[in-house]
Amino acid sequence: MNIEIVSIAKKERSIYDPLYKELTKMISRFAKVSDVEIFNKDVTKAHTISPEASQSAYTKVLEPLMDKGFTISLHPDGKIIDSFEFSKLLNDKMSIKFFIGGAYGFEDEFLKKSDAVISLGKITMSHKIAKAVLLEQIYRGFSILNNHPYHK
Repeated sequence: MNIEIVSIAKKERSIYDPLYKELTKMISRFAKVSDVEIFNKDVTKAHTISPEASQSAYTKVLEPLMDKGFTISLHPDGKIIDSFEFSKLLNDKMSIKFFIGGAYGFEDEFLKKSDAVISLGKITMSHKIAKAVLLEQIYRGFSILNNHPYHK
């Protein structure tokens, strides 16, 4: 299985990088994970204009990546699910793309094109922390599907 995490974020070193690396290594027995961070000049410019312009810029750069596989967008108004429900999203898929939006979230039209829209909870967290939580849940989900004791 291939898992791709696509986020609106600046490519920069982070204190979370060792955690991402460790979680990706743990997941590697179940799936290949790739991490794509996008923050181009159009997104930068849109951030100086308005939240709506920013959302539109996010859609413009992310929509072409929705080409194949199962797509899951992370959004505060998405469905809140537990780890067992999350594991079902991973089950029997060849390819999954997770989308993490920018500071202003996603346009409704982008969310409608997603196969699933989920929330990591009602609290607000940075994109860097959201990615760490997502990676941990991916590993936990595979552990559940494979009866590995990690999830207990």
